[in-house]
Amino acid sequence: MPDVVIMTDSNTGMTQEEGKRYGVEILPMSFIINGKIYYEGIDISHEEFFQKLGEDAQVSTSQPAPGEVIERWETLLKRHDEVVYIPMSGALSKSCETARMLAEDYNGRVQVVDSRRVSVPQKMMVLDAAELVKEGKSAAEIKELLSAGAMDCAIYIAVDTLRYLKRGGRITGTAAALGTVLNIKPVLLMKGEKLDSYEKARGMKAARRIMLHAVREELEGQFKQYAGQDEVCLQMAHTCVEEELAGEWEGKIREEFPDLKLEAAPLPLCTACHIGPNALGIGITRRIRKDW
Repeated sequence: MPDVVIMTDSNTGMTQEEGKRYGVEILPMSFIINGKIYYEGIDISHEEFFQKLGEDAQVSTSQPAPGEVIERWETLLKRHDEVVYIPMSGALSKSCETARMLAEDYNGRVQVVDSRRVSVPQKMMVLDAAELVKEGKSAAEIKELLSAGAMDCAIYIAVDTLRYLKRGGRITGTAAALGTVLNIKPVLLMKGEKLDSYEKARGMKAARRIMLHAVREELEGQFKQYAGQDEVCLQMAHTCVEEELAGEWEGKIREEFPDLKLEAAPLPLCTACHIGPNALGIGITRRIRKDW
């Protein structure tokens, strides 16, 4: 039985402490604030990040340097036979494709999985992978199983402010100004390789209703069979500075879907810098592990 270790990045929302708890190597994502590089979960907290964001700091993201990824793999391969690396969705970052090319030099000892996910749904895939390690699966077998179910996931995110979508060039200044006046809250959908606009709501309460209704439709559609087999879980994520807002959203999800498992966590900072504070998200995924 091969000795396999799982490696991911902080786009999962997993902390370094959680990584140690589950035996998962966490590569911290870097971003640049006013010209200075910070590493998520290492030298800046969520509170400090949102404070700088509110001060209109110049924030940009940066994918991991190839040398940094290779260094991590080399260190892990000194202690383990194989590595399964699960970065954020290849649709959102080139880091996945870069890692795939780098892995070609390792003769199968490093397997890269395109999670097609980010945030808590990506975390669920990582925890599934850790469970497969316990079952004695090889890195190649784990990649095959995870890849087969990667599309069994949908993520809905309601954006509270249009300011950061405008800054990132996703909407025009005119659209942002008009949307602000009309209290428009875009609901985004990430499914597979696409991140698209799903619907526009007048206010966050309406946006929450739209997301909950969308998940209900998912349960009656793509995930109906899995729900009947107890293979579905929900994920709640947010960029809320105030814990009360996040707690209210989590409570609403639990009220609407009391029979489904729910994992909650803040959205990773690399996502937060593009959508801004007080965004709310809900994900639905098919799961492998059933020990929680």
